[in-house]
Amino acid sequence: MIRIGVVGLGFMGMIHFYATRKVRGAKVTAICTRNPKKRNGDWRSIQGNFGPRGQKENLSGIHQFDDIDQLIHSPDVDMVDICLPCDMHREIAIAALQAGKHVFVEKSIALEIADANAMVRAAEKSGKLLMVAHVLPYFPEFAFARSCIENERYGKLTGAHFKRIISQPDWSSDFSDLEKTGGPAIDLHIHDTHFIRLVCGMPKSVYSTGVVQDGYVQYLTTQYRFADNPNLSISASSGAISQSGRSFNHGFEIYLENATLLYEFSTLAGKANLTMPLSVLTKNGKVLHPKLPGPRITNTGKPQDDPSITAFSAEIRDAVNAIQSTEEAPILSGSLARDALLLCHKECQSVKNNRSIKLS
Repeated sequence: MIRIGVVGLGFMGMIHFYATRKVRGAKVTAICTRNPKKRNGDWRSIQGNFGPRGQKENLSGIHQFDDIDQLIHSPDVDMVDICLPCDMHREIAIAALQAGKHVFVEKSIALEIADANAMVRAAEKSGKLLMVAHVLPYFPEFAFARSCIENERYGKLTGAHFKRIISQPDWSSDFSDLEKTGGPAIDLHIHDTHFIRLVCGMPKSVYSTGVVQDGYVQYLTTQYRFADNPNLSISASSGAISQSGRSFNHGFEIYLENATLLYEFSTLAGKANLTMPLSVLTKNGKVLHPKLPGPRITNTGKPQDDPSITAFSAEIRDAVNAIQSTEEAPILSGSLARDALLLCHKECQSVKNNRSIKLS
């Protein structure tokens, strides 16, 4: 049994708590928050732009700390799950690694490349795993797309466009604090830079245009160039630029030699809207809708049974399996997460300097 200590009980910490309940071989044994109501199980104030809202929870049998150092050094914790603002990731992750704990940290790995590098080095020195929770590849539509690209089921990848647009969030003060998140071009866009890095490799250069406000990139569109495949056309658009009627939108158009993959999901007027279900357009003019794995809904009304929890359970399951096997889960790699952060920074540099930026 892998014992998990969750640090930070905002929206994402709550989601990780609920997701862990669905993972065999793992359990939350400790939580850490400065909020006394949350330590006592009153999570009704917690909400996000998707998924369940917090309820009152019975935390009996779970250690409740208000001091991070106490959780990190608890003998009842094997993996520290860090769900705090990005500007706090480096210090806590390195302290946990030095204390002999495995670390599972919410994206982004950090705000600055130097911090990400320090975290990767600390993991190598400690012999423990540093895993970064990039959940996008675990969503069924993106997992299907990744599988098609990697096994060339429909031929080689020739082009793709990814999209991730939100309205200005009013549900999280931390998200609105740009010094804690780096702004949408990092905290939001990193989902897609991570996925692009995962399925396409590291680009040789990026060229981005965008909107800058108060020194932070709020919206951008990027073209990626690859040294080993100069004809591969990959682009992405991300940012917090939509009006509130569409608070969230993401999707892709992926072009393979023998098929086109389409998918788009939105939150419109507060309701989930599958604008374009996952579709495969074939060479003979057919439109296929692949059957995707999905959660078994029990209709219990419990937050962990919300279907949006499933992808988070899958990534935590990968983290638990990695600890048990002592082999790093490729999707959760700290080095991969560091590369995704580097891409975001180079794209912001491209926007501000109005030129293509090379990556070493």
